[in-house]
Amino acid sequence: MLVQLKVNGRPSQVDVAPNTLLVTAIREQLRLTGTHVGCDTAQCGACTVIVNGRAIKSCNTLAVQHPGAEITTIEGLAAPDGTMHPMQAAFKECHGLQCGFCTPGMVMSAVDLCKRTPNASDAQIREQLEGNICRCTGYQNIVKAVQQGMAATAAAPVGR
Repeated sequence: MLVQLKVNGRPSQVDVAPNTLLVTAIREQLRLTGTHVGCDTAQCGACTVIVNGRAIKSCNTLAVQHPGAEITTIEGLAAPDGTMHPMQAAFKECHGLQCGFCTPGMVMSAVDLCKRTPNASDAQIREQLEGNICRCTGYQNIVKAVQQGMAATAAAPVGR
């Protein structure tokens, strides 16, 4: 089944079986491997992408459910010249990552939070990130990174 998408600002199409998960289409068909598969049960958030302006976990939705969708993956946040999105830069600068496996999902959730709640409190940041599990950090640097990224993201566009 052919599904037309706009991924990271570019028209794309994937040829998938009706039961193909969106994360599988993104990783295997489009070769965008920054979106990770962690748990396959929508518990860890490593697979988070932005679909039509909203962060979703791509491991629990089918690709065929999103015809014509605009999807931004972690690869789509950086500028065309490779300059990191402010949230990506903040995670790097604030040491909001260790192994990096959860980082793409954390960053995508944080970008969504910034759009919806631009002046989020620490408690709101922690609540938004509850669906993203990190097994390496104590979350404090992640919260600090989101705060810094939030401050820098106000004028930055999401995606290309």
